Amino acid sequence: MTDATHSTEQHIASLRPKLIAFARLQLRDSAAAEDTVQDTLVIALEKHQTFSGRSAFETWVFGILKNKILERFRHERRYFSWQEDELSDEDSFEKLFQENGRWQAASKPAHWGDPDQILENAAFWRVLDTCLLVLPDNIARVFTMREFMGLNTQEICEALTLSEANCWVILHRARLRLRACIEKGWLT
Repeated sequence: MTDATHSTEQHIASLRPKLIAFARLQLRDSAAAEDTVQDTLVIALEKHQTFSGRSAFETWVFGILKNKILERFRHERRYFSWQEDELSDEDSFEKLFQENGRWQAASKPAHWGDPDQILENAAFWRVLDTCLLVLPDNIARVFTMREFMGLNTQEICEALTLSEANCWVILHRARLRLRACIEKGWLT
């Protein structure tokens, strides 16, 4: 084994914890996450010589993981059903605003401070990670596909057999729940 090959293997192995965390968040099943990451690592090891360098190596490996997760969703979609009770009207858009379009006093977003400073704060990211974990599985799946995997609405709808309107409602509800959770865990 050459030093370059050994170095590549070590680099790929060092990505495993991040890949596992991302896959668990997306799949909500530790065994499925482990299997998907294992498949990703095998492909990355087998094909690392085809890496062209147009992106960061980590981005390339995460791209492989993203495709593996989408393959899993497509394969399992016939067994996947939406849990409608998770999509109740408790966080209805209309309840947030007065008739004149202004925020209801109880619903008005809190000031979080300087966005650049918040994004550099490790405590904020721990709160966000915790809030993502407590989202209902279906809502978290759609949100992470959009915001972390970078899929557009059409791609999400195709992967999960959702209507576009339903997808937008789920994304809206995810953002409302995350905002409320972050405000409880971060600002209090």
